[in-house]
Amino acid sequence: MSLINEYRATEEAIKELQDRLKNLSQDDKLKKELEFEGKLRALMGEYQKSLRDIIAMLDPEAKGSKITRAAKTTGTKRARKVKQYKNPNTGEVIETKGGNHKTLKEWKAKWGGDVVEGWATLLG
Repeated sequence: MSLINEYRATEEAIKELQDRLKNLSQDDKLKKELEFEGKLRALMGEYQKSLRDIIAMLDPEAKGSKITRAAKTTGTKRARKVKQYKNPNTGEVIETKGGNHKTLKEWKAKWGGDVVEGWATLLG
């Protein structure tokens, strides 16, 4: 793309964004949300509370569920599942856990990655 085309495209994008901003600034829902946010932040400042404190008060179980999820995910890696690829053109079948298989790479280079992934069945 030439520099002048890029300039014109950027200029057009700026105009569209300015129109969108103008429409949003006239939206009553946005005005109410901004007013609510301002009042909430003022109230939080008055009582010296953070957003985390507010969330903990409104949903005390939210904090506990994050801790249990983090504990479950750390430690061991998820085992890869075996996929079986059957080439409809040659009838050849290969099984692999990853994409670093020589024949699989050749197939993807020849027929395309999306097509080859369509040949896959999950074995478990």
